[in-house]
Amino acid sequence: MLRKKECVAMLLAGGQGSRLYALTSNIAKPAVSFGAKYRIIDFPLSNCINSGIDTVGVLTQYQPLVLNEYVGNGQPWDLDRTFGGVHILSPYEAKTDTSWYKGTANAIYQNIRFMKMYDPEYVLILSGDHIYKMDYDKMLQAHKAANADCTIACMEVPFEEASRFGILNTNPDGTIYEFEEKPANPKSNLASMGIYIFTASKLFKYLEEDDKDPKSEKDFGKNILPNMLNKGERMYSYRFEGYWKDVGTISSLWEANMDLLGVVPNFELSDREHEIHSRSPLAPPAFVEGEIVNSIVATGCEAEGRIVNSVIGTDCVIEKGAEVCDSVLMGNITVRAGAKINYAIIDEDVTIGEKAIVGEPIAEAKKVTGKTNGITVLGRGINVKKNGKISAGEIVDKDV
Repeated sequence: MLRKKECVAMLLAGGQGSRLYALTSNIAKPAVSFGAKYRIIDFPLSNCINSGIDTVGVLTQYQPLVLNEYVGNGQPWDLDRTFGGVHILSPYEAKTDTSWYKGTANAIYQNIRFMKMYDPEYVLILSGDHIYKMDYDKMLQAHKAANADCTIACMEVPFEEASRFGILNTNPDGTIYEFEEKPANPKSNLASMGIYIFTASKLFKYLEEDDKDPKSEKDFGKNILPNMLNKGERMYSYRFEGYWKDVGTISSLWEANMDLLGVVPNFELSDREHEIHSRSPLAPPAFVEGEIVNSIVATGCEAEGRIVNSVIGTDCVIEKGAEVCDSVLMGNITVRAGAKINYAIIDEDVTIGEKAIVGEPIAEAKKVTGKTNGITVLGRGINVKKNGKISAGEIVDKDV
């Protein structure tokens, strides 16, 4: 008997993440650590299995090694299935054409055979760089009820930020009459979240047409969605009102980590109803003898210093006399005695030497203008020597 899946998810995880600078020099953005024990890709993968979607293609391209190893066979997310499950999809050599993914639409088109293998009725398109919890099944049921060809998840954003997003202009019944990709003068503040559900037959039709168009930029926002609107397809908006954060910049990544420390509605990651799963390393409970104020300290840590308003990842060591304030330490980081870290994001496998100073207190650091708004960023594997100093807002990817 021929088996099929009602809905297949395609997760775009191949972006370079250039606005995260040193944090993505050696890894893809979805593999960046978050919230002491997660990686960004944990969120869409967990959302899929929590929504009853057990077939996920993860499209990789830029620096995929860490991401591929982390996803593995999908077991932590219950995606290790004999039929379906999680599949890593990278560009490959074809008989007639060999190329990198040229855009979001082209990446999905190059994997059209993967989707058709499961003969789905619907295809869910996701991005791998957002922090949020969402029940995709509710969106799918809305798509079916409306007999839609495409449904786009959206949420209201401040008008002053609307030009950063794809903007939906909708009728009172939720139908979309116009889609504007990052408009200079937006007509509404209803922003696309980069989450789409397509009726599969329509998606395949428009992907195949787009591939034949030499003028196309091979992008969903610039080409596929406008083309569908222009041809009168049934396109609906689906409003989302929970927590959602695009963590594509240093500032937004820092803010999302800090949101874990405050009272933020709909942002409880340990909620059993919709748990976020991760491939967390096995580690003993944290050993804490120092002062911990409004912070998260993950398992395997040894904290004898002072930690304030910070998120400390697995297997970090904060020695006696060291201070970490308003910072994100991603994992396996040693902060030696007397060292001070302020308003910083520090990637994995870093050592901060004795009495070294990284960043400045948040009030002073925020006066610094530049790429990171005063947040100091240290890349993976950096060694800051004894008495070393790194100024506020610096981006460091080599030893100091």
